[in-house]
Amino acid sequence: NEKANQLARKLREKGIKPDSVVGIMVERSPEMIIGIMAVLKAGGAYLPIAPEYPEDRIQFMLDDSGSQIILIQDKFINAKGSYRNAEFISIENQELFTGDVSNPKLISKPENLAYIIYTSGSTGKPKGVMIENYSVINRINWMQKQYPIAEGDVILQKTPYTFDVSVWELLWWSFTGAKVCLLIPGGEKNPEEIVKAIEKNKVTTMHFVPSMLSVFLEYVEEKGIIEEIASLKQVFASGEALNLKQVEKFNKLLYKEKGTSLHNLYGPTEATVDVSYFGCSTEEELELVPIGKPIDNIKLYVVSKEKCLQPIGVAGELCIAGDGLARGYLNRPELTEEKFAANPFAPGERMYRTGDLARWLPDGNLE
Repeated sequence: NEKANQLARKLREKGIKPDSVVGIMVERSPEMIIGIMAVLKAGGAYLPIAPEYPEDRIQFMLDDSGSQIILIQDKFINAKGSYRNAEFISIENQELFTGDVSNPKLISKPENLAYIIYTSGSTGKPKGVMIENYSVINRINWMQKQYPIAEGDVILQKTPYTFDVSVWELLWWSFTGAKVCLLIPGGEKNPEEIVKAIEKNKVTTMHFVPSMLSVFLEYVEEKGIIEEIASLKQVFASGEALNLKQVEKFNKLLYKEKGTSLHNLYGPTEATVDVSYFGCSTEEELELVPIGKPIDNIKLYVVSKEKCLQPIGVAGELCIAGDGLARGYLNRPELTEEKFAANPFAPGERMYRTGDLARWLPDGNLE
């Protein structure tokens, strides 16, 4: 916190203010969290850049976002070409971490930007999704209310920070005095490294993309290492469809043996990480895995081509309204207007059109 405060002051001296965008190009490390916290404390929005991105993609992101400062680790400075209009600041330079260590005065507002994450555009051009502070707070407050963690809990930070699932892994612990454990860079692809991190750090809370969850469960079953991961209390899955086989295997291995629960979350980057949730670990036999019900301050609609609400059981386009919605796409007003349309069911509000097909089930969950 003290280092983030010192760095935040240096960023303010360089002109960072609310809605300024600061790039950050680091691998998973304490410097990553210090950098992100510093940008937020300075009042700005952070833009995560994967060091392995191709140079033209990085240049596009820098030009498009207008970010003139990039926090970077030394090992990536020389590997990079010279990017136009950008000042690289080594986050390992100890001179940054001098001076006042107290929390800087708060200057950003709920409606200022927290981060910009670029999603791979289907047209080939990445789109910068602009997420505001209050949307992040809404998402984390809901998660703490629904799945409370306390001082004894440990979150495993394993999602690359260019994906928005990383946002709750990076920030949630700090709201409640819990802990965060940083998985080694690249470890998210390696079940052995994940098991080692869970066992060593007594991880209680973590996330999997369903395809990696399958790999992890197979590894645990094959090696017979349930005891090594017994600290796990809750596991979240999102990013892809979670299927029945995966849920059944999880419940057999972890829920019935150790009481570890599995939760299916769904949401696009454009609506701040997740908008719906479903508890998969129950005594009942599931017939399918729904995406569940909306989180706090989110409305979900299933809409026909004619913009009418679909009845229970009839498929339509899933549309999202409420506090999770992004400000829009950076520098893409036409696309923003098309995807973040006027909400016909709540005048004056917007709704995001996901392009995903969904239907309401009789029990009030969404499939």
